[in-house]
Amino acid sequence: MGDGGSDTGEDPMLDSLICVAGSSIKRSGFIASHSSDERERRVIFVNAGGEELRRQGHSEIEVETDRFFQGGDVLRTDEEVADGGDLPSIYQSARCGNFCYEFRDLPPGDYSVDLHFAEIVYTNGPRGMRVFNVFIQDEKAVSELDVYSIVGANRALQVMNIPVSAGKDGVVSVNFQGVVGSPTVSGICIKQGAPELQLVSSGRDGKSLLCDNCFAPVKLTAAENKAARMSFTAKYEREIRELKAQCQMKQDECYEAWMSLTAANQELEKVRAELDVKFFQNFTLGQAMEKETEKMAKISSKYEHDRRLWVAAIDELERKMKAIKSEHSQLSFEAHQCANSIPGLNQMVTAVQSLGNIRVFCRCRPLNMEEASSRPQTVVEFTDAKDGDLGVLMNGSNKKIYKFDRVYTPKDDQCDVFEDASPVATSVLDGYNVCIFAYGQTGTGKTFTMEGTEQNRGVNYRTLELLFKIAEDRKKTISYDISVSVLEVYNEQVRDLLASSPPAKRLEIKQVSEGVNHVPGVVDMKVENVDEVWNILQTGSNARAVGSNNVNGHSSRSHCMICTVVRAKNLVTGECTRSKLWLVDLAGSERLAKTDVQGERLKEAQSINKSLSALGDVISALATKSSHIPYRNSKLTHLLQDSLGGDSKTLMFVQISPSEHDLGETVSSLNFATRVRGVELGPAKKQSDTTEIQKLKLMLPFCLCQLKCKDDTIRKLEENVQVLEGKTKSKEQFSKSQQDKIIDLENQVELKAELCGHLEKRLSHVYEKMQRKEEACYSFQQKVKELEDRLQEQEQASSINSKAKTRELEDAVKEKSQQFQRHTEMLQKQIKMLEEELEAKQGREYMYISEPTDTFQARKVEAKPLKIEADPFSLRSLNSTSSGTLLNRGEQSILLKGTDSLRALRHKRDLQSKGPENNLFLVTPTAHKKPVSAESEPSKARHLDPSRAFARISRGGKPVGSGSSAFPNRVKESDSSRVKIWLR
Repeated sequence: MGDGGSDTGEDPMLDSLICVAGSSIKRSGFIASHSSDERERRVIFVNAGGEELRRQGHSEIEVETDRFFQGGDVLRTDEEVADGGDLPSIYQSARCGNFCYEFRDLPPGDYSVDLHFAEIVYTNGPRGMRVFNVFIQDEKAVSELDVYSIVGANRALQVMNIPVSAGKDGVVSVNFQGVVGSPTVSGICIKQGAPELQLVSSGRDGKSLLCDNCFAPVKLTAAENKAARMSFTAKYEREIRELKAQCQMKQDECYEAWMSLTAANQELEKVRAELDVKFFQNFTLGQAMEKETEKMAKISSKYEHDRRLWVAAIDELERKMKAIKSEHSQLSFEAHQCANSIPGLNQMVTAVQSLGNIRVFCRCRPLNMEEASSRPQTVVEFTDAKDGDLGVLMNGSNKKIYKFDRVYTPKDDQCDVFEDASPVATSVLDGYNVCIFAYGQTGTGKTFTMEGTEQNRGVNYRTLELLFKIAEDRKKTISYDISVSVLEVYNEQVRDLLASSPPAKRLEIKQVSEGVNHVPGVVDMKVENVDEVWNILQTGSNARAVGSNNVNGHSSRSHCMICTVVRAKNLVTGECTRSKLWLVDLAGSERLAKTDVQGERLKEAQSINKSLSALGDVISALATKSSHIPYRNSKLTHLLQDSLGGDSKTLMFVQISPSEHDLGETVSSLNFATRVRGVELGPAKKQSDTTEIQKLKLMLPFCLCQLKCKDDTIRKLEENVQVLEGKTKSKEQFSKSQQDKIIDLENQVELKAELCGHLEKRLSHVYEKMQRKEEACYSFQQKVKELEDRLQEQEQASSINSKAKTRELEDAVKEKSQQFQRHTEMLQKQIKMLEEELEAKQGREYMYISEPTDTFQARKVEAKPLKIEADPFSLRSLNSTSSGTLLNRGEQSILLKGTDSLRALRHKRDLQSKGPENNLFLVTPTAHKKPVSAESEPSKARHLDPSRAFARISRGGKPVGSGSSAFPNRVKESDSSRVKIWLR
């Protein structure tokens, strides 16, 4: 697999993405390698999100279909991917989303992973739309990778040579986690073996380099070490030259910036001079403007003062005139309303007087099928029904006439009945107590009139429906709260028909106040619409007690009573009322002999007749205006006490049968209805809340006092209006003269305004010129400041870089010096050991040197050259240490010249010293010699003469004094027996 060059070497941003040493980023696609080793290293190559690919040729490539993944979605594109290498098609598909890869069944060992990416979705950017991390074996390998920000859209990118190890389980996991957006990958390649080493830095010993991946020292030969040092030195020298060139360039830029700054300052001085002139001109113009403005201000203030006075006076007069006119129109409107309401009041008085009695409507049912089949004789005549007269045939020939408020024939329907009853029923919304009840024998249609059917509703449903309609129309002025309860009186016991379970105690009637009764514990349902009303009525009707007898197979055996309580509040006046509407369906009024019942039904019939008899007693007492009304004789009359009294409205439906068989019951019902119609209850009264009445009574004195104050205020205003009308006429004349003066002043103001306009234009031109000059100066200052900042930054950067590289060089020199010192010490130890060996071997040769000086002949001491076994690097280190640090003197290092001969080194040193020849004198043994000086160290060669190993080299030419001899029995040394041996 051809890796090509990495792109992370010179890019710190890309270096920050790599979290594992040794890996790299390449801004191009996959390039196949022609070496067989590279092909054999590839273990798995997966095309993420794509199909299997094969390529034949010099380098065979096999890419597997997408597998080993968990989760994620597939992305594909038909657009061409740039820099795709040998397999651009792998970058046209990708796996994205929440996913990971697990490669199993791998042999344990070291591997390297290559990841392939391309942005094929967000082709128009921007950067940062897709940022993600890559974890290999749960360790972060790539941090916050954004493919689009590195190579752009539809371009290939590789992250190569990520080292990884497979354990005994043989699993290598690659996990992608999104930071912004969802991660994506186009291909994954796993290669066997760790990535190749990259040698990048020197080790401490100076002969090794450090691996870029693991930083382990790598041993190098002397030639390799020399080449590495030469390359480092050349690199540093090149960088120093570049820094000097950049520094010179920055100095030139600074000089140019300084010159431009000088020119800008000169231009700025000229602009400032012009600005001073313009400022003086502006100052003189301003003084002239101030004088003119003062004059104009005096004239304007005087004009405004006069104008405000006249405007205020006129506005006050107009306001008062409008108030007087509005009051006059209001009074006229109220007067017309009072005049128009007089006929209506008369009608209302008549209606109220007529409502003083209990109204009685008589309704006759049609013949049923059984009666029609037997063809009985009809005993009821409806000739004058429109006038409220009803004729009943008595014993065939006699005819008795009954008078009622309204008579309905069998042909009249429910709408006709409710149309006449609705005025009485809806008066409950006006605060009156109302009672509507149906009376008659069983089977005459009482329940039909009151309840009706679902298709033909009765009085109960229609009444409540009309109440809700009227309440909706009046909601802007009056708010209503309507609640409904359903009771029945069965065997002289009050029962709640809306209760879900029978109460623990019997329901009793309690007196709340005089003439007002209440049943504690009864279910009082608040209703908001007609549908809720119908459900309540159906519930009560289903729970009512019924039974059969000879008269009717489905007879009501109790009195059903629907109580509707209406609480009203007038939003305008604040008046509050609480009224009650009773809708009562009484049980049958037939005699016991006709029903022919026994047992429980007999007891029911007796209770019904008892309650109806009590109702008759109450009616009789009301008719005779008795002081005592027996309301408590029955539960029925006790409940209806507040609606049968003198301050309520009552309506009775008497139901009769036209059949001849029911003549006796019909006559009995008609007689009872006639007695009821004769009862005079007096005018009805509104049922006001006492709390509201008390509040109104307390407010009445305060309102009267305010009314009196208002009357006094109106009287005073009328007097003031008359006075003001006279003043207004004189003021109008005066205002005309003032208006003429105002017109003259306005003309003068216009002339002054034109003059001010001209002056303002001139000032604006001057100000624009000044502003342009200031902008030019500001721009020059900004440029100068930018150049100074850039120069300072460049100087700091160059100084920092120079200091850093100088420190690096100093550290390297120190390390080299320490290494050379260690080698020198090692060589000195070796030389000392060799000296001790040679001292023993050469002991005999010194015996012949004791002959007299005059007969002594100089002999050449022949000795074999001694070879010191040391590596060239050590000898060079010794020479380099003795000669000093050549880098500081500007000379080329001897270490870089290779291995020179000892003769050449000696020759160079002799030429430099310019002194007499160095002599070799016989001295004391090496045990008593001083250490060799650093200046004589360069004279040592690799092949040393044994006769010279114990000599001390002196540059001054003077012999070194001898110490105690190492051989006292053999050699006696004196001034005359000193032998001089010359060196070549």
